[in-house]
Amino acid sequence: MTRDIAIISTFVLYIGLMMAIGIYYYRRTRNMSDYFLGNRKLGAWVTSMSAEATDMSGWMLMGVPGFAYLAGLNAGWIAVGIALGTWANWRFVAARLRIYTELAHNSMTLPEFFENRFADKSGLLRMIPAVFILIFFIIYTSSGFVSAGRLFETVFGIPYEYAIFIGAGSVVFYTLIGGFLAVSRTDFIQGVMMFFAILVVPITAGMEMGGFSTTIAAIGNVQHSMLEPLTKPDGSLMGGIELISLLAWGIGYFGQPHILVRFMAVSSSKELKQATHIAMTWVVLSLAAAVAVGMVGRVFLTTPLVGTESETVFLVMTNSLFPPVVIGMILSAVLAAIMSTASSQLLVAASAFAQDFYQTLLRKDAGQKELVWVSRASVLVIAALAIALGFNPNSFILDMVSYAWAGFGAAFGPAILTALFWRRTTRNGVLAGIIVGGVTVLVWKQLALFGLYEIVPGFVFSLLAIYIVSRLDEAPSADIIETFDAVGESKI
Repeated sequence: MTRDIAIISTFVLYIGLMMAIGIYYYRRTRNMSDYFLGNRKLGAWVTSMSAEATDMSGWMLMGVPGFAYLAGLNAGWIAVGIALGTWANWRFVAARLRIYTELAHNSMTLPEFFENRFADKSGLLRMIPAVFILIFFIIYTSSGFVSAGRLFETVFGIPYEYAIFIGAGSVVFYTLIGGFLAVSRTDFIQGVMMFFAILVVPITAGMEMGGFSTTIAAIGNVQHSMLEPLTKPDGSLMGGIELISLLAWGIGYFGQPHILVRFMAVSSSKELKQATHIAMTWVVLSLAAAVAVGMVGRVFLTTPLVGTESETVFLVMTNSLFPPVVIGMILSAVLAAIMSTASSQLLVAASAFAQDFYQTLLRKDAGQKELVWVSRASVLVIAALAIALGFNPNSFILDMVSYAWAGFGAAFGPAILTALFWRRTTRNGVLAGIIVGGVTVLVWKQLALFGLYEIVPGFVFSLLAIYIVSRLDEAPSADIIETFDAVGESKI
């Protein structure tokens, strides 16, 4: 009982701090730019930590360790793909997107950027991307709520159906109140917590088992394929399609709205070089530790974890290793991971509804305060749908994330890359690419053709659609080309 009180007290203090930050920034949120982009005032440290905390949700602390618990180093290929994709996104996309979104009439959302980039007057380049944002963010946010439910269920024995409401309620509150400023500032705190939590658990467990060499030997004795990156758990060699599917997580980065919006919010593109170094250090160490958690947990825990229980390996190890106050702090980091991503996803989805549906279709003359309140109302509706989708406790977190990740990567990745780097890209080309990419993922996921991760055909078909339709289309106007060229010359 004393143990539970200590853990609960730590949780309450943490959630209270996050909510206090939300209330503080509520008073500083005056318009849509404040609510969605923090008025473009983020520095290098906050930008990098916010982007990575938003990216690496509960799936890094639960999904990846669960995969590594079952598959060993085989799971490391996801980490390799993610690390490469993270670097490419920061290196090639971040600065140009930051500059372009400001020159394109201070665009605050991806759909608004597409509309302004191509001078689209039909509203289609706002509404169609917003449809895919809402679809895939409901799935993605639901995975976060599943993570929260599993956290409270595992630690406190709370029934899953109640536990999911506790986690979701915490996220919704400070997203609803504080907007982007609250989310980005709390993301910084959460990113630091996640980093130290994911490192300390495998290191401590390994030390208790007798050190690095002893732990590696124990893993090999349990199942030698755990130490062979190209060998699957059943002993068979990994095929080319399987390897491509795991590495393909990396190409998804170019189309993730909740990550790209961090690039749009940085105070200056000059901050991005330092931010890239910070982000890559965080990502490489954190992902390596996440794989290590699963592998070390396989030999550290005496009771095997079966099915979806494998994704609780980090939680179970934490409960076994540390005193109650430390357990509370580490498990608060898990909640931090969940809250950081789910809050950002809710915010981007809400912005898509308010800016790209409500204002475009219903209230073109809506004022700033009205749009902020519509956004807050849409946060509640989207959260409710995500909770309903997450009520199945047998869902694998990593499976849900991979589906949403593929959807965004295929629908928006090629569109972003071509819009930023190809002068000949047209409005109809991007529109075709978004539709083809998003629909391909939805259909391919149901058919499960060739065992190939749906992001691969979705990304390729989307890119082809953009190229073919743009070539067949009329060339962009002189004004559009002039803005495109100005981006390359800008020193913002």
